Amino acid sequence: MDYQPRPDDIRFLLNAVLDAPARLAALAPFAEVDEALQSQVLEEAGRFVGEVVAPINRGGDEIGCRFSDGDVVSPPGFREAYQAFVDGGWPALSAAQEDGGQGLPAVLEAVLYEWLAAANHGLTMAPGLLHGAYACLKHHGSEELKQRYLQKIATGEWLATMCLTEAHAGSDLGQVRTRAVPQADGSLRVSGSKIFISGGEHDLTPNIVHLVLCRLPDAPAGPKGLSLALVPKLLPDGTRNAVHCERIEEKMGLHGSPTCSMRFDEATGWLVGEPGRGLAAMFVMMNSARLHVALQGIGLLDAAWQKADAYAAERRQMRAPGPVPASRGGESADLIAEHPAVRRILDTQRAWIDGARAIAYRSALMLDVAEHDADPKARERAQRWCSLVTPVLKAACTHQAFHGASECLQVFGGHGYVREWGIEQIVRDSRVTMIYEGTNEIQAIDLLVRKVLPDAGAAMSAVLLELRDTLDASREADADVQRRLAQLRYMGTTIAMAAHANPVLPYEVADDYLRVTMLALMAWAWARIEAAAPQDAARARAGAAFRRWVLPEFEMRMGIIKRSCETVALTHAAQAAAPGASVSN
Repeated sequence: MDYQPRPDDIRFLLNAVLDAPARLAALAPFAEVDEALQSQVLEEAGRFVGEVVAPINRGGDEIGCRFSDGDVVSPPGFREAYQAFVDGGWPALSAAQEDGGQGLPAVLEAVLYEWLAAANHGLTMAPGLLHGAYACLKHHGSEELKQRYLQKIATGEWLATMCLTEAHAGSDLGQVRTRAVPQADGSLRVSGSKIFISGGEHDLTPNIVHLVLCRLPDAPAGPKGLSLALVPKLLPDGTRNAVHCERIEEKMGLHGSPTCSMRFDEATGWLVGEPGRGLAAMFVMMNSARLHVALQGIGLLDAAWQKADAYAAERRQMRAPGPVPASRGGESADLIAEHPAVRRILDTQRAWIDGARAIAYRSALMLDVAEHDADPKARERAQRWCSLVTPVLKAACTHQAFHGASECLQVFGGHGYVREWGIEQIVRDSRVTMIYEGTNEIQAIDLLVRKVLPDAGAAMSAVLLELRDTLDASREADADVQRRLAQLRYMGTTIAMAAHANPVLPYEVADDYLRVTMLALMAWAWARIEAAAPQDAARARAGAAFRRWVLPEFEMRMGIIKRSCETVALTHAAQAAAPGASVSN
């Protein structure tokens, strides 16, 4: 079965749980984007994804991209589907109207890209960086570059890439060697090689706009010496630039997306932003990309769940324990959906999908608040949320995409291991999401070491207090969530104190801290979901699964962090008490 978007599920979260229509109406650019318009966009997006994008997913995986003499041929149907995507105005959904966009809220674009990834992850990789590249160029590009490239990128007429990684550097961008030499006419000559470039070469659009991290002459070593260059495949006069695809990678999954090794041979480019501020300019693009990767994780998990749920509702095996299910009828075996082990898998993944969606959509709403709210304090609060929650979403949602999809494959038994049912493709495709746009371990370090500890947890504490104040302490479920949020606030202070004695400790417990943060956010989300739909049996079942099978991990992770901090304290005390010891803080 092909993936099918379910707009009703999204409307419930946006309207009943997050109060999105009222939040957006308070922002000047979206004053007329009412609930009816949002619903219409979701319906049309769901129809396009279900009818155009999803049916070519399997062919994209089995046939894949072909590479020959520097050119890349997309799988059958991909060019036509992408052109339909552009013709429908979907790439420009949230771009400003003056740039050829529709000026709609970021949260609607978030839903669209979640559905696209669920339906066809390989094809979605092509436009996945468009909005980030658009935002990067809009905020940091010269007027001349914006005049030439901004609208083309906003509308998807030309696709874009993000060229960071080099073979020797990996995630350590400070080691980037690609050089850019200024020319008398203000252009740059860019030389170097990049690897793992999604969509570095393809036949979907006539031009490709590469945003390339590079070093100007005499730039200092390390990340502070990096600049950003815009290097197009085709120059303004239509001639081919000295940009070459040397090969495409043979990958575990994502066969419909070309992952390219690129070479720049004194290619013509132009500086984006200030010299030596390349990472700052590209950060806009990376942050957007990380939220989109989180949404990929949610979409892929939903796609896996849809397949497993449909299979479990048809496949009969043995007798289920317990009372005779109504679905048995005169059959000699019960539906596997009635078996507790299968029910646990399905309900647990459903709990993750709905809870993670609520947090991700709230983050997308905060992107709009951060950019458009008239109140500077509201913008500051929204930016704080995005800064802290984006790495949590990226890591936790992609982790669950792979592991949850593997659990869904288990529902099929041996049938899941063969291609016929399509579930094994989701497992393969989802694995890379834990790696690209910063590995999940890097996301955890970014969260704890770079964002929580520098102010001893004050910013995170403010975010958690905001969530606490949206809950009703008279409700038992809400009171439980408030208690967990308070525990997490205190844990941030505890880690900060222990880090003075052992600076390595935060790096050791960063994954645990990120995971426990996601669980606290999920607990908040489920408290809001159940309060909004107290009579919904399906959501009640998923909520119960969350509390029974997912939330207990909160205590386990908190216990790991607490024990680590206690060990540091005991070691520090013992060293201080040793005769003649000198212990520095």
